[in-house]
Amino acid sequence: MKPLIQKILIALAACAVMFTSVSVSAAQCTNDVWNKVMSRGKLVVGVKADYKPWGFRNESGDIVGMEVDMAQIVADTMGVELETVAVQSSNRMQFLEQGKIDMMIATMSDRPDRRKIVGITMPNYYTSGTNVMSPKALSLSEWENLRDKPVCGKQGAFYNKIVNERYGAEIIAFTGNAEAKQALRDKKCIAWVYDDSSIMSDLSSGNWDDFEMPLASEDDNPWGLAVPLAEKDCVFGNFMSGLTYNMHQSGKLIELENKWGIQATQYLMDQNAKFADWIQE
Repeated sequence: MKPLIQKILIALAACAVMFTSVSVSAAQCTNDVWNKVMSRGKLVVGVKADYKPWGFRNESGDIVGMEVDMAQIVADTMGVELETVAVQSSNRMQFLEQGKIDMMIATMSDRPDRRKIVGITMPNYYTSGTNVMSPKALSLSEWENLRDKPVCGKQGAFYNKIVNERYGAEIIAFTGNAEAKQALRDKKCIAWVYDDSSIMSDLSSGNWDDFEMPLASEDDNPWGLAVPLAEKDCVFGNFMSGLTYNMHQSGKLIELENKWGIQATQYLMDQNAKFADWIQE
């Protein structure tokens, strides 16, 4: 067999194997949920209703917030109506598994164990990290300001050990967040260390006007939106990956962050720069 013909046959064989793999993968994609959404003309999205400003009920009882706006963008892009369903951290994955919702955007951290249950698509759309809430009057400006100072925390939170070992803060741990935050008000500590998204939720409530989140968040913990696990690598999952990419590239997520009064995150700025169109730079 001549060398050129042999190379052509090898190439054709390789293409055939590749095509077969793609066909098998495609055959596994029933796209049931995607087709159901498009057929009925409505997308049902699980969102938080108790985590302002990402998802909460307004005075009229409607669920609003940054993630609700994201869900509306998804529905509008698909050309369907949006229905939101309130979910909690304890049931959001189960609701998706059971078909009570078609997808979720519900402040969920992206974890390896969760990827085995629901279809978390990439890129991640947001992140949270470790930070502190402290009185504005103290004007804390860097983590080193916490050294040898009393800092309130919640028992069992991993932030406590990190801030103690890394910055020498003297952690006073309480059984719950309410107790820790009351101790902060009572000046038993100079700051409360916790997840920055929870702190921002408190600051947006209007009940902590004399406090601030003054430091740069550390130890980012990316958030993932999710479609049914079976559709992660199919039409629905690929659609959401592309849409999330576009929201990062266009700066839409930064716009929504600003709209809802959320303290600007370095993560969104970095993602916006990472996915920027190099031709337009």
